Amino acid sequence: MNPNILVFAGSLRRDSLNQKLARLAADHARAAGAAVTLIHLADYPMPLYDGDTEAESGPPETAFHLQELIAQQQGLLIASPEYNNSLSPLLKNTLDWVSRTPRVRGSNPFAGKVAGLLAASPGSLGGMRGLDHVRRVLDTVGMLVLPGVVAIPGADQAFDADGRLTDAGLDKRVAAMAERITQVAGRLA
Repeated sequence: MNPNILVFAGSLRRDSLNQKLARLAADHARAAGAAVTLIHLADYPMPLYDGDTEAESGPPETAFHLQELIAQQQGLLIASPEYNNSLSPLLKNTLDWVSRTPRVRGSNPFAGKVAGLLAASPGSLGGMRGLDHVRRVLDTVGMLVLPGVVAIPGADQAFDADGRLTDAGLDKRVAAMAERITQVAGRLA
């Protein structure tokens, strides 16, 4: 089975390092046989999560749109920037809002899905420390997070003008993650 894989970065900047990594991972997942949907979280704006806002008006419609989109997938590939050794506020806020939608409309869209984690950072660890936090959040919402991560250190110098990694070894690691999520999501579907 060709699984549906949703790919996105936890960054709003269109030309962010993690957007480049997400596009590259999407290309590799397609090559591995996945049906890929690549989105930009800027197309799903949400206010900062606030329990009072939720009580008064419920989750924003964009959270429901993402809930529906995630429900159609077998897996997610997430390229997460590292903010102070953790995940970006955008990614956390998005996951928080979407995890609240089942209280209003249907089941948990994350439950039983598989996730692959990637990061790109100018730093020497490539955003790896923040991925531990992403893993914990995804585990909490019911996802199976693949072991291992792909972190791209020195990412401000790692991509060429076409958005490809200049280091063949790093590119192979991204391709391997894309192949692994495609295989596992296909088996679990």
